[in-house]
Amino acid sequence: MSSLAYQVELDLFSGPLDLLLYLVRRNELEIVDLQVALVVSQFQDYLEVLSEIDLDIVGDFIVMASTLTEIKSRMVLPQDKEDTEPEFEEDPRSDLIQQLLEYRKFKDAAQRLEDRAAEWQERYPRLTDDRPRTGRDASRDRIKEVELWDLVSALGRVLKLQDETKQTNILYDDTPIAVYTERIGARVRSESQVAFTSLFGNETLRSKVIGMFLAILELLRHHGFRAQQEAEYGEIWILPPLEPAPESPPDPADSTGTGSSDDANSVEPTDN
Repeated sequence: MSSLAYQVELDLFSGPLDLLLYLVRRNELEIVDLQVALVVSQFQDYLEVLSEIDLDIVGDFIVMASTLTEIKSRMVLPQDKEDTEPEFEEDPRSDLIQQLLEYRKFKDAAQRLEDRAAEWQERYPRLTDDRPRTGRDASRDRIKEVELWDLVSALGRVLKLQDETKQTNILYDDTPIAVYTERIGARVRSESQVAFTSLFGNETLRSKVIGMFLAILELLRHHGFRAQQEAEYGEIWILPPLEPAPESPPDPADSTGTGSSDDANSVEPTDN
């Protein structure tokens, strides 16, 4: 079995290890006793959805899916007891488990740093004119409340419903993502909260569904919109950005009293 190159990425789709770790958590599994047979089919389901979103990002996921399938096959094949002593049998999952443990360590450390930074900002808020004026890297933003893979899973359910009424003619939607971003953002703002599935309605054009999904990600990552999910596999709700806190009124003690000073020093005109 070929070994996987270990990588830690912090972009939107953070790689197959991030998806695998998400599946481990969702299924309440122990990494050190990874149940490959349970997660391999789920991983392949996500791979199908990712291939619909962007074929350029699925290469590493295909490698991981192949590795999981190979591990599963090796674990179900009968072992030659004459050639291999039980105490020296190599666990085919060992390399992958080690990579998952390392990835979780880095991810947990990054999460602790983010939580500490958020707590520090609440304790020592910046002044308005003290905020950095340089543009931030929006690709580093995290989706709040709902994980990215929860959204991908919800998209998969939308696509499955769409397959039931699939069109016979292949059409392509070339509407710019910015148009969907504006439309969906305006609807969420006006309705306060909108169900993820309702945004697609009875749309049967797959390319349009993907375009709308990317627009939702744009709103969540770059425009302050939020996503919430009350239960596992439940409906995901898209919410508008939080309103900024009202500014404190000016302190009367800061007034210089220039008006009263001018009145005191003014000279009344006199008749000659």
